[in-house]
Amino acid sequence: MATKLDPAIHELACGPNYGVLATLMADGWPQTGVVWVDTDGEALLVNTEVHRQKFQNVRRDDRVSIVVWDHENPYREGEVRGRVVHAQRGHEAGEHIDKLARKYTGAPYGVPIRSERVILRIEPVHQVPPQM
Repeated sequence: MATKLDPAIHELACGPNYGVLATLMADGWPQTGVVWVDTDGEALLVNTEVHRQKFQNVRRDDRVSIVVWDHENPYREGEVRGRVVHAQRGHEAGEHIDKLARKYTGAPYGVPIRSERVILRIEPVHQVPPQM
């Protein structure tokens, strides 16, 4: 059952703070990667491409964990364990990666897109808010 995003995790996701997304491989082993993070106020959002391993993993098993940490104090972190409940493709996903690039780099996204952009919407099931 999904829960509302914790306000302190929401705050971290609104800033230029990186996350580490853990997904599950077909053999059950975790796969992790550093990601740019966003929020729609209720869930966390991660933008990727459909050819990447993380997307292949969540198509098969929607359970994920994501830790977002404060770039000014990396010991201040929040974790969301949840499910990818929606994968938004198309024009919106392209606009979203430009929004994220501006947040993190100050410029539009400049990396060539190899396949298709997709926004993963992660609804929280369990949360560990920052303690510091």
